[in-house]
Amino acid sequence: MNNTKIDNAIALLKRIETDFSPAAFANSLGAEDMVLTDLIAKAAPTIESFSLDTGRLPEETHKLMRKLSERYPLPIRVYFPDSRDVEADLAAHGFNGFYDSVEARKACCHARKVLPLKRALTDKKAWITGLRRDQAPTRADLAEQQDDVENGLVKFNPLIDWSETDVWNYIREHNVPYNKLHDRSYPSIGCAPCTRAIASGEDIRAGRWWWERPDQKECGLHRRN
Repeated sequence: MNNTKIDNAIALLKRIETDFSPAAFANSLGAEDMVLTDLIAKAAPTIESFSLDTGRLPEETHKLMRKLSERYPLPIRVYFPDSRDVEADLAAHGFNGFYDSVEARKACCHARKVLPLKRALTDKKAWITGLRRDQAPTRADLAEQQDDVENGLVKFNPLIDWSETDVWNYIREHNVPYNKLHDRSYPSIGCAPCTRAIASGEDIRAGRWWWERPDQKECGLHRRN
């Protein structure tokens, strides 16, 4: 593992902790976010952590939540969607209507993820994600630090230039817990109905919203300004 990348990520997290308090880490419980969980616990423990439970997460993700609470002293606050928003989406698009169109899928993501995110970021000066440039075409030109106009704060991506190999080397070298679906060919994990395993040679995001084009595969949490 490239120690320079680790040192740079730690330096950035410490700067966020000092200059952008209160800041919050959006923990999606993917491999990248397990790296950030470990780094924050060791180097910047006053940064808050939260996760979004959409109500449709895989059982393995909930098991990982429990494991993290046992491993790290830092609490993760969990935000759930408002039942009225979910009910309105179901009334408009039907159960599992997200398979029918991009519009319907994004409406589901909006109710279950985007609106809870806005609650999680209330009164925060910055938020932190595990986004990396080589994850998807939609993320190829992301910066380490961005102005998030949509949410009115600054957004940081400390692992932006890490490779997938960097991420897994760190996890193995530091014995970091991770979602066991990764061992079953799930490199990217979201809601259970919208995530599948990938075949050898497929893009790492191929299993997310696999019925859509690659340039459409964002849920709305990371809208471009």
